[in-house]
Amino acid sequence: MDFQVVVLAGGFSKTLVPLVSKEVPKALLPVANRPVLSYVLELLEQNDLKNAIVVVEGESAALLISSWISSTFVDRLDVEVTAVPEDVGTAGALRAIDHRLTAKDILVVSGDLVSEIPPGAVAAAHRRHDAVVTAMLCSVPVSGPSDSGSSGAKDKAKKAGRYNIVGLDPTKQFLLHIAAGAEVDKDIRVQKSILRAVGQMEIRADLMDAHMYAFKRKKTFQSLRREVLPYLVRTQLRSELLLNGAQSEENGNGKDALQNSKILLSQLLANASTPSFHEIYALGPAGSAPTLRKTHKCCVYIANKSKYCARLNSIQAFSDINRDVTGDANHLSGYTFSAQNNIIHPSAVLGSKTTIANSVVLNHVTIGDGCSIQGSIICSNVQLQERAVLKDCQVGAGFVVTAGSEHKGESLAKKEKQ
Repeated sequence: MDFQVVVLAGGFSKTLVPLVSKEVPKALLPVANRPVLSYVLELLEQNDLKNAIVVVEGESAALLISSWISSTFVDRLDVEVTAVPEDVGTAGALRAIDHRLTAKDILVVSGDLVSEIPPGAVAAAHRRHDAVVTAMLCSVPVSGPSDSGSSGAKDKAKKAGRYNIVGLDPTKQFLLHIAAGAEVDKDIRVQKSILRAVGQMEIRADLMDAHMYAFKRKKTFQSLRREVLPYLVRTQLRSELLLNGAQSEENGNGKDALQNSKILLSQLLANASTPSFHEIYALGPAGSAPTLRKTHKCCVYIANKSKYCARLNSIQAFSDINRDVTGDANHLSGYTFSAQNNIIHPSAVLGSKTTIANSVVLNHVTIGDGCSIQGSIICSNVQLQERAVLKDCQVGAGFVVTAGSEHKGESLAKKEKQ
């Protein structure tokens, strides 16, 4: 496939406090008793992508992640772990390692992605369209607390969130608009030139940017000072990234360029496949543009709805993904499950008359007599004293749940020492 792979693993994410700690960065948060980063690395391994750069925010997080990768993927993957400053964002992380990127095409994957969608499908779409960027979009995952009668399947009470507002061309191959975060609730603003060129746009709120991208390297990362994908989408018909090689009128070759544009237009229209709106726009009406306009293509690969795809980028997502991977998506974990859809580490100690359902219990956890645990994730070295009740909770490493206490929909963790 000849793509260079970059995995953006983050650091000590503020959005996942108190689950992350100085000992457990985001990439090592457990999903069904495995660090979430393992899902991305195994997906790469399964698709014969054996070399990767893992970019981590912060030196201390990088050391922890590098140690885990060295012990887990020795003789399996060739992984280089690189530390960058904290809170640099996607564009900053890519700029920081730009000198290490030598391939024509770069595959960038978020380290919090849990998915079964092959990266090769994204790469193939990227190459097919000769795009500057191709983004993978997947169906928005359902989210919410478990129902008392749930056995791991999606509950009727759960709802799909709204992660992105996406604008697509009529062929659903090109990305015309994307909004995320606070931008989702703002008015949609699209470049007039894009709307005029494409004719119509389909607005979708049921798709999520999965943060798996194929990039044509060029000088994209060196020059970019904004969020990567929205910037490329906005500027695709006034590209500053690509030069098509046509001579301008200023060089005295206007007539030649006009003739070449008309020839190129006729060749495009003669092709079996329909030319994209970028190509038509670049040539001008009927090939009348004196020079080829600079454009670049922003494409999408829309994953099949039947394929699992979610990102661990919030506390709610942490619970949802763990519940999914012990339920409907249990084929992803590589573990076997109890009749109650639990994953319980062999080192855990369980008291008498304890009930556990739809939960993940990690290593060296001690659970006292008469405890009730449902739809919860219990991290390493947690102690649940007798008769503690947890429902839809996340319990951080080393926390002590006091005897007889009841918790519902809470994140419990030790306070970090300053």
